[in-house]
Amino acid sequence: MRIAPALVLALLAAAPALASDKPVNAGPYVPSPQSVVADMLKLAEVGPKDFVIDLGSGDGRIVLTAAKVFGARGFGVEIQDHLVRLSNEAAQREGLADRVRFIAQDLFKTDISQATVLTMYLLPHTVNLLKDKLLAELRPGTRVLSHDYPLAGWIPEQYVQMDLEDKVAISGVTTTLIYLYVVPAKVAGSWNAKVAANVAKGPVRLDFRQQLTRVSGSARIGGKELPLEDVRLKGGQLSFRLPGRGGQFSGTVRNQAIEGVVEAGGVKSPWSAVLK
Repeated sequence: MRIAPALVLALLAAAPALASDKPVNAGPYVPSPQSVVADMLKLAEVGPKDFVIDLGSGDGRIVLTAAKVFGARGFGVEIQDHLVRLSNEAAQREGLADRVRFIAQDLFKTDISQATVLTMYLLPHTVNLLKDKLLAELRPGTRVLSHDYPLAGWIPEQYVQMDLEDKVAISGVTTTLIYLYVVPAKVAGSWNAKVAANVAKGPVRLDFRQQLTRVSGSARIGGKELPLEDVRLKGGQLSFRLPGRGGQFSGTVRNQAIEGVVEAGGVKSPWSAVLK
């Protein structure tokens, strides 16, 4: 996608600011078309139980729509004071001030741990500067929506491309991209697992290797090393198969423990694991 020269200059100017205490200006304010806002929130299946945080909230339209149309709560972070003021006034005017608010703050210094859904329409450099913050602060299972620019190295759960004439003034093309990611749990390391006797007799050790959303692994059973098949991780939901044994494992990762169900030979039984 083509980026206007002014945006490139803004991108280059933002990088050195990260090393100082000054708030980082993540680039010029460019609103997402309202049709994109609705599509983003639908893609993430936003609902009344969600807390939506928008980084670079501009006029507040994403958080306001999440509250008004989808029943969610949340807040927006914006560095420009006048946009924050306009957003809070809109929340008051639309009767949403008890559920949403907007704050003038550096998005890199904002606590985002409350989010169940996080949205952003930021320059690509800024998006990728946020990767470590997203992994460190967001809980596994949190949905992350990025308009136009992907998170490098992350595999999106869903990806939507559409053409909108409204985007020509923004990017010079009609192409609009929406990326939906799910924050993964941390599973890398060795785990001591307990399984039913029909699955394996004796202790089982699971070893997982992880690169963001990509996970592979092996199991050590009875002194033999077996590669795990079809390893999948979505948020805190982990699944894999033991080759040659017909064991289909699924489980939920919480902190340093996994609990779930394994199906082998048509029989379902519980299994668990703790990180060594």
